[in-house]
Amino acid sequence: MDLSWFNQLKQGLSKTKQSLLKPLDDLLRRGKIDEELFEDLEAVLIQADVGAVTTDKLLAKVRERIKLEKTTDSQAIREYLAQEMLAVLQDVESSLDLSTRGAVYLLVGVNGVGKTTTLAKMAEHIQRTKARVLLVAADTFRAAATEQLQVWGQRLGLEVIHHQAGADPAAVAFDGMASANARNFDVVMVDTAGRLHTKINLMEELRKIRRVIENNLNGRILHTLLVLDATTGQNAIHQARIFRGAVGAEAAVLTKLDGTAKGGVIIALADQMRLPIVMIGVGEKVEDLHPFLPEEFISALFDLE
Repeated sequence: MDLSWFNQLKQGLSKTKQSLLKPLDDLLRRGKIDEELFEDLEAVLIQADVGAVTTDKLLAKVRERIKLEKTTDSQAIREYLAQEMLAVLQDVESSLDLSTRGAVYLLVGVNGVGKTTTLAKMAEHIQRTKARVLLVAADTFRAAATEQLQVWGQRLGLEVIHHQAGADPAAVAFDGMASANARNFDVVMVDTAGRLHTKINLMEELRKIRRVIENNLNGRILHTLLVLDATTGQNAIHQARIFRGAVGAEAAVLTKLDGTAKGGVIIALADQMRLPIVMIGVGEKVEDLHPFLPEEFISALFDLE
């Protein structure tokens, strides 16, 4: 375990821990396992954005454990809950290896979730494996997105394929793939626009970009990653449903975990959407985006060592 990252993760989850762990521990100090305790536990989990459906499942599992193990110590509930949350996350754990050569990462998501910055941070992480990474600025709707990616490209020493503002984003994707194939880049990372996820034209645009990439893979493997803002809580579930249905998002990157008390949405995404989390962000710096490991996350959330 990377201890420096683990300590950073614990700090980054401080707001979620405040909404989940502190009230949980306060409840368990009562010492009595009864229906009132479970009603209060339900409220605590929902407050941390675990979601009503997932909360019901978790508490049903905890009840089973209590009955099976004939537990009378309320403190055991903390351990059971951590174990059941871990099981949910591990059940859909991502097998995506960011060090694999020949990958194309298509990042999708609504405006404001931090797609462009997330793409750059992921590129820096992949670059550490000595891979040659090409950035593709296919968000032509927002001129600042291309400029932002170019700034990141200069900072990281990476080439950025781009067109003028308002150009066909699929054409940018085509040029990016052509350049990557002709010049043997190891990894391609494609940024996209994120206008409201309820807009049908955006989804059609994303499908077109995806088709263009698929038609020009030349042996590469395409991974469509959904960038979600943890501060939106349960709205992330709705976004995941929309983008998964429209463009087949296979996994997610969750940003801004340090700015929210709603980190429990990770459990809900795994349970309700069966959406693996590839990376999580707990700060603004490049090193604040890190591969997601379920056991590490639960250990940090529950203060386990």
